[in-house]
Amino acid sequence: MTMQNVASTESVKKAIKSKGEEKILNKENNFQVVISNQLKNQFKAISTLVPKHITPERLCRIGLNAVSRNPKLMECHPASIVGSIVNCATLGLEPNLLGHAYIVPFYNNKTEQMEAQFQIGYKGALDLIRRTGQVSTISAHEVYEGDKFEYAYGLEEKLIHIPSGEDKEDKITHFYACYKLKDGGTGFIVMTKNQIDQHRDKFTKSKNKQGGVFGPWNEHYVSMGLKTVLLRLIKYMPISIEQEQVQQVMEGLNKDNTVITVKDPGENLGFGEAFIDSEYVVNKGNEE
Repeated sequence: MTMQNVASTESVKKAIKSKGEEKILNKENNFQVVISNQLKNQFKAISTLVPKHITPERLCRIGLNAVSRNPKLMECHPASIVGSIVNCATLGLEPNLLGHAYIVPFYNNKTEQMEAQFQIGYKGALDLIRRTGQVSTISAHEVYEGDKFEYAYGLEEKLIHIPSGEDKEDKITHFYACYKLKDGGTGFIVMTKNQIDQHRDKFTKSKNKQGGVFGPWNEHYVSMGLKTVLLRLIKYMPISIEQEQVQQVMEGLNKDNTVITVKDPGENLGFGEAFIDSEYVVNKGNEE
Protein backbone atom coordinates (compact mmCIF):
# COMPACT_ATOMS: atom_id res chain seq x y z
CA MET A 1 0.00 0.00 0.00
CA THR A 2 1.42 3.36 -1.02
CA MET A 3 1.72 6.35 1.27
CA GLN A 4 -0.96 8.05 -0.85
CA ASN A 5 -3.38 5.18 -0.25
CA VAL A 6 -2.64 5.24 3.48
CA ALA A 7 -3.32 8.97 3.58
CA SER A 8 -6.53 8.44 1.63
CA THR A 9 -7.67 5.72 4.06
CA GLU A 10 -6.95 7.93 7.05
CA SER A 11 -8.91 10.75 5.43
CA VAL A 12 -11.90 8.46 4.96
CA LYS A 13 -11.70 7.31 8.60
CA LYS A 14 -11.58 10.90 9.81
CA ALA A 15 -14.52 11.80 7.59
CA ILE A 16 -16.57 8.86 8.92
CA LYS A 17 -15.66 9.74 12.50
CA SER A 18 -16.57 13.36 11.88
CA LYS A 19 -19.95 12.41 10.41
CA GLY A 20 -20.59 10.05 13.32
CA GLU A 21 -19.79 12.73 15.87
CA GLU A 22 -21.93 15.20 13.94
CA LYS A 23 -24.83 12.73 13.96
CA ILE A 24 -24.52 12.24 17.72
CA LEU A 25 -24.30 16.00 18.24
CA ASN A 26 -27.40 16.56 16.11
CA LYS A 27 -29.27 13.89 18.09
CA GLU A 28 -28.29 15.53 21.37
CA ASN A 29 -29.27 18.97 20.13
CA ASN A 30 -32.61 17.71 18.82
CA PHE A 31 -33.38 15.99 22.12
CA GLN A 32 -32.45 19.12 24.06
CA VAL A 33 -34.85 21.08 21.85
CA VAL A 34 -37.66 18.60 22.54
CA ILE A 35 -37.11 18.80 26.31
CA SER A 36 -36.76 22.58 26.17
CA ASN A 37 -40.05 22.92 24.26
CA GLN A 38 -41.88 20.65 26.70
CA LEU A 39 -40.52 22.65 29.64
CA LYS A 40 -41.77 25.83 27.96
CA ASN A 41 -45.21 24.24 27.66
CA GLN A 42 -45.12 23.37 31.37
CA PHE A 43 -43.51 26.63 32.49
CA LYS A 44 -46.72 28.04 33.99
CA ALA A 45 -47.26 24.90 36.08
CA ILE A 46 -43.61 24.83 37.18
CA SER A 47 -43.78 28.52 38.10
CA THR A 48 -46.75 27.74 40.35
CA LEU A 49 -44.97 24.83 42.03
CA VAL A 50 -41.50 26.17 42.82
CA PRO A 51 -40.90 27.71 46.27
CA LYS A 52 -39.51 31.22 46.70
CA HIS A 53 -35.86 30.21 47.03
CA ILE A 54 -35.65 28.92 43.45
CA THR A 55 -36.81 30.44 40.16
CA PRO A 56 -38.51 28.35 37.45
CA GLU A 57 -35.98 29.61 34.90
CA ARG A 58 -33.09 28.36 37.02
CA LEU A 59 -34.73 24.98 37.64
CA CYS A 60 -35.41 24.42 33.93
CA ARG A 61 -31.84 25.40 33.05
CA ILE A 62 -30.37 23.05 35.67
CA GLY A 63 -32.70 20.29 34.49
CA LEU A 64 -31.44 20.67 30.92
CA ASN A 65 -27.84 20.63 32.17
CA ALA A 66 -28.55 17.38 34.06
CA VAL A 67 -29.79 15.80 30.83
CA SER A 68 -26.75 16.96 28.87
CA ARG A 69 -24.40 15.44 31.48
CA ASN A 70 -25.91 11.96 31.11
CA PRO A 71 -26.20 10.62 27.53
CA LYS A 72 -28.34 7.73 28.81
CA LEU A 73 -31.09 10.20 29.70
CA MET A 74 -31.37 11.03 26.01
CA GLU A 75 -32.78 7.54 25.50
CA CYS A 76 -35.54 8.21 28.02
CA HIS A 77 -39.10 9.22 27.20
CA PRO A 78 -39.06 13.05 27.22
CA ALA A 79 -42.27 13.26 29.28
CA SER A 80 -40.65 11.32 32.13
CA ILE A 81 -37.70 13.73 32.17
CA VAL A 82 -40.04 16.70 32.32
CA GLY A 83 -41.97 14.84 35.03
CA SER A 84 -38.79 14.46 37.08
CA ILE A 85 -38.11 18.18 36.75
CA VAL A 86 -41.69 18.88 37.86
CA ASN A 87 -41.04 16.69 40.92
CA CYS A 88 -37.94 18.78 41.62
CA ALA A 89 -40.14 21.87 41.38
CA THR A 90 -42.70 20.57 43.89
CA LEU A 91 -39.93 19.94 46.43
CA GLY A 92 -37.75 22.93 45.60
CA LEU A 93 -34.75 20.66 45.00
CA GLU A 94 -32.28 21.16 42.17
CA PRO A 95 -30.94 18.15 40.20
CA ASN A 96 -27.39 19.43 40.59
CA LEU A 97 -23.88 18.11 41.17
CA LEU A 98 -24.16 18.94 44.87
CA GLY A 99 -26.46 15.98 45.45
CA HIS A 100 -29.78 17.63 46.26
CA ALA A 101 -31.65 15.51 43.70
CA TYR A 102 -30.97 13.21 40.75
CA ILE A 103 -32.66 12.38 37.47
CA VAL A 104 -31.78 8.73 36.82
CA PRO A 105 -32.41 6.67 33.65
CA PHE A 106 -33.77 3.13 33.89
CA TYR A 107 -35.67 0.63 31.75
CA ASN A 108 -39.39 0.47 32.60
CA ASN A 109 -40.42 -3.15 32.17
CA LYS A 110 -44.09 -2.17 32.11
CA THR A 111 -43.90 0.41 29.33
CA GLU A 112 -40.89 -1.28 27.65
CA GLN A 113 -39.00 1.96 27.28
CA MET A 114 -36.32 3.99 28.99
CA GLU A 115 -37.71 6.45 31.52
CA ALA A 116 -36.30 8.97 33.96
CA GLN A 117 -36.63 8.39 37.69
CA PHE A 118 -36.59 11.13 40.33
CA GLN A 119 -34.31 10.49 43.31
CA ILE A 120 -33.78 12.67 46.36
CA GLY A 121 -30.13 13.16 47.29
CA TYR A 122 -28.66 13.22 50.79
CA LYS A 123 -28.43 17.01 50.89
CA GLY A 124 -31.95 17.26 49.50
CA ALA A 125 -33.29 15.04 52.29
CA LEU A 126 -31.50 17.20 54.88
CA ASP A 127 -32.94 20.32 53.32
CA LEU A 128 -36.48 18.93 53.37
CA ILE A 129 -36.46 17.81 57.00
CA ARG A 130 -35.00 21.14 58.13
CA ARG A 131 -37.96 22.87 56.52
CA THR A 132 -40.26 21.32 59.12
CA GLY A 133 -38.99 23.91 61.57
CA GLN A 134 -38.94 21.35 64.39
CA VAL A 135 -35.33 20.18 64.08
CA SER A 136 -32.42 21.85 65.83
CA THR A 137 -29.71 19.54 64.46
CA ILE A 138 -29.76 16.59 62.08
CA SER A 139 -26.86 14.84 60.37
CA ALA A 140 -25.63 11.54 59.00
CA HIS A 141 -22.12 10.07 58.86
CA GLU A 142 -20.25 7.02 57.63
CA VAL A 143 -18.00 4.95 59.89
CA TYR A 144 -14.67 3.46 58.75
CA GLU A 145 -12.45 0.67 59.98
CA GLY A 146 -10.26 2.03 62.78
CA ASP A 147 -12.81 4.59 63.97
CA LYS A 148 -13.89 4.46 67.60
CA PHE A 149 -17.56 3.70 67.24
CA GLU A 150 -19.89 2.65 70.04
CA TYR A 151 -23.66 2.72 70.26
CA ALA A 152 -26.41 1.26 72.39
CA TYR A 153 -30.20 1.32 72.14
CA GLY A 154 -32.63 1.09 75.04
CA LEU A 155 -33.36 3.24 78.07
CA GLU A 156 -29.77 4.47 78.23
CA GLU A 157 -28.95 5.14 74.61
CA LYS A 158 -25.48 6.26 73.62
CA LEU A 159 -23.70 7.09 70.40
CA ILE A 160 -19.96 7.74 70.23
CA HIS A 161 -18.00 8.22 67.01
CA ILE A 162 -14.40 9.37 66.89
CA PRO A 163 -13.00 9.20 63.32
CA SER A 164 -9.52 7.76 62.80
CA GLY A 165 -8.85 9.62 59.57
CA GLU A 166 -9.59 6.69 57.25
CA ASP A 167 -11.69 7.71 54.25
CA LYS A 168 -11.47 4.86 51.73
CA GLU A 169 -14.90 3.78 50.58
CA ASP A 170 -14.11 0.06 50.82
CA LYS A 171 -13.27 0.54 54.52
CA ILE A 172 -16.78 1.69 55.48
CA THR A 173 -18.44 -0.46 58.16
CA HIS A 174 -21.54 1.50 59.21
CA PHE A 175 -23.75 4.49 58.46
CA TYR A 176 -25.69 6.39 61.10
CA ALA A 177 -27.97 9.40 61.41
CA CYS A 178 -28.88 11.43 64.48
CA TYR A 179 -31.05 14.38 65.38
CA LYS A 180 -31.90 16.87 68.10
CA LEU A 181 -35.32 18.50 68.14
CA LYS A 182 -35.95 22.05 69.28
CA ASP A 183 -37.84 20.67 72.28
CA GLY A 184 -34.68 18.82 73.37
CA GLY A 185 -35.57 15.34 72.13
CA THR A 186 -32.78 13.30 70.54
CA GLY A 187 -32.42 10.05 68.68
CA PHE A 188 -30.28 8.09 66.24
CA ILE A 189 -30.28 5.01 64.05
CA VAL A 190 -27.39 2.84 62.83
CA MET A 191 -27.18 0.65 59.73
CA THR A 192 -24.33 -1.66 58.78
CA LYS A 193 -22.79 -1.39 55.33
CA ASN A 194 -24.34 -4.77 54.53
CA GLN A 195 -27.80 -3.43 55.40
CA ILE A 196 -27.23 -0.42 53.17
CA ASP A 197 -26.14 -2.66 50.29
CA GLN A 198 -29.20 -4.88 50.74
CA HIS A 199 -31.42 -1.81 50.59
CA ARG A 200 -29.67 -0.63 47.42
CA ASP A 201 -29.97 -4.01 45.71
CA LYS A 202 -33.64 -4.30 46.64
CA PHE A 203 -34.83 -0.88 45.57
CA THR A 204 -32.57 0.50 42.84
CA LYS A 205 -33.83 0.14 39.27
CA SER A 206 -30.52 1.24 37.76
CA LYS A 207 -28.83 -2.07 36.94
CA ASN A 208 -27.20 -3.43 33.80
CA LYS A 209 -27.66 -6.93 32.34
CA GLN A 210 -24.93 -8.31 34.59
CA GLY A 211 -26.68 -6.96 37.67
CA GLY A 212 -24.16 -4.17 38.14
CA VAL A 213 -25.44 -0.93 39.62
CA PHE A 214 -25.06 2.38 37.79
CA GLY A 215 -26.27 5.88 38.51
CA PRO A 216 -26.06 7.61 41.93
CA TRP A 217 -25.52 4.37 43.86
CA ASN A 218 -22.40 3.74 41.79
CA GLU A 219 -21.15 7.30 41.39
CA HIS A 220 -22.18 8.68 44.81
CA TYR A 221 -22.30 5.61 47.04
CA VAL A 222 -21.49 7.38 50.30
CA SER A 223 -24.09 10.11 49.74
CA MET A 224 -26.75 7.54 48.87
CA GLY A 225 -25.85 5.51 51.96
CA LEU A 226 -26.17 8.62 54.11
CA LYS A 227 -29.53 9.42 52.54
CA THR A 228 -30.79 5.88 53.16
CA VAL A 229 -30.02 5.90 56.87
CA LEU A 230 -31.32 9.47 57.15
CA LEU A 231 -34.69 8.60 55.61
CA ARG A 232 -35.00 5.61 57.91
CA LEU A 233 -34.32 7.87 60.89
CA ILE A 234 -36.97 10.36 59.78
CA LYS A 235 -39.65 7.65 59.89
CA TYR A 236 -39.13 7.33 63.65
CA MET A 237 -38.68 11.00 64.54
CA PRO A 238 -41.39 12.22 66.96
CA ILE A 239 -42.29 15.31 64.97
CA SER A 240 -45.79 16.67 64.67
CA ILE A 241 -47.32 16.03 61.25
CA GLU A 242 -50.28 18.32 61.90
CA GLN A 243 -48.51 21.32 60.42
CA GLU A 244 -49.19 21.76 56.71
CA GLN A 245 -45.51 22.44 56.05
CA VAL A 246 -44.50 19.17 57.73
CA GLN A 247 -47.11 17.24 55.76
CA GLN A 248 -45.71 18.66 52.52
CA VAL A 249 -42.19 17.60 53.51
CA MET A 250 -43.29 14.06 54.34
CA GLU A 251 -45.22 13.78 51.09
CA GLY A 252 -42.13 15.03 49.30
CA LEU A 253 -39.94 12.35 50.88
CA ASN A 254 -42.42 9.75 49.66
CA LYS A 255 -41.73 10.90 46.09
CA ASP A 256 -38.23 9.47 46.32
CA ASN A 257 -37.55 6.81 43.66
CA THR A 258 -40.76 7.61 41.75
CA VAL A 259 -41.38 8.06 38.05
CA ILE A 260 -43.89 10.60 36.83
CA THR A 261 -44.85 11.58 33.31
CA VAL A 262 -46.52 14.77 32.18
CA LYS A 263 -50.02 13.99 30.95
CA ASP A 264 -49.96 16.22 27.90
CA PRO A 265 -46.64 17.90 27.04
CA GLY A 266 -48.44 20.11 24.53
CA GLU A 267 -50.86 21.53 27.07
CA ASN A 268 -50.09 24.15 29.68
CA LEU A 269 -51.50 22.61 32.86
CA GLY A 270 -52.18 24.16 36.24
CA PHE A 271 -51.19 23.16 39.76
CA GLY A 272 -52.30 19.66 40.68
CA GLU A 273 -52.74 18.60 37.06
CA ALA A 274 -49.21 18.75 35.73
CA PHE A 275 -48.18 15.23 36.69
CA ILE A 276 -49.31 11.76 37.73
CA ASP A 277 -47.51 9.10 39.72
CA SER A 278 -46.66 5.82 38.03
CA GLU A 279 -46.34 2.41 39.64
CA TYR A 280 -43.05 0.86 40.67
CA VAL A 281 -41.67 -1.49 38.04
CA VAL A 282 -39.04 -4.19 37.87
CA ASN A 283 -35.84 -3.23 36.09
CA LYS A 284 -35.34 -5.28 32.93
CA GLY A 285 -31.61 -4.74 33.05
CA ASN A 286 -30.82 -2.26 30.33
CA GLU A 287 -27.12 -1.86 29.60
CA GLU A 288 -25.57 1.27 31.01
